[in-house]
Amino acid sequence: MAPVTARVFAPTPGFTLLILVLASLFIALGVWQWRRGEARELAWQRFEHGAVRIEELGQRDVAALPLFQRVAARGHLDGARQFLLDNRSHEGRPGYEVLVPLERGAAATLLIDRGWVPFTGRRAQLPDVSLEVPGEVTLSGRLGQLPSPGLALGRAAPDPRAPWPKLTSYPDMGQLAQALHEPLAGRVLLLDPQAPYGFVRAWQAPGLPPLRHFSYALQWWSFAVLALVGWALVSRRAAERAP
Repeated sequence: MAPVTARVFAPTPGFTLLILVLASLFIALGVWQWRRGEARELAWQRFEHGAVRIEELGQRDVAALPLFQRVAARGHLDGARQFLLDNRSHEGRPGYEVLVPLERGAAATLLIDRGWVPFTGRRAQLPDVSLEVPGEVTLSGRLGQLPSPGLALGRAAPDPRAPWPKLTSYPDMGQLAQALHEPLAGRVLLLDPQAPYGFVRAWQAPGLPPLRHFSYALQWWSFAVLALVGWALVSRRAAERAP
């Protein structure tokens, strides 16, 4: 029978420091993902609770109401000046989201998100989103935010020289207000699926499901545990025999 080699725990300082840095990084990433999951959970809860009742918006500032609150807004639609939000997809198909201003008298103009329309197949040919609605209308929907990219790449403000509807990619509200030459409410109205004047409207709570973030957090923490276990195993060395 071969002799059993005695082993001792003798970690090296350099390797130990490397593992501690990696484990700390994995733990921090796990905490970050867990907090994102909690934030997403709150957002999804607000999205669900926002549909419980509908409130009359009237002349109120949209910031006075919770995000995703379902409201009824009254005013005049300006179909002659609409925006097409580029780089918006639905079920894997490319297209645009359509924004039309709703003039609310003395209150700030509210942009109505009419929903998604498909890409025509040619960049030079924009979809037909023409809209003529005489008189005042009342529209219902949720108070939402403009879509934003994960990174700043792909942003393009509306071209002031371009005709209406103006093509834009991930603009901010200030850029849209500048194109319209009038103040805008800080949120948009995600038009209800049953409301008129809209296109495809499959509104969902923003971001990944909370459970996805929680699972990512557990994965990062498991990496930290594996790093420490690997460090402990590698640091066991054969004991030196006395002469």
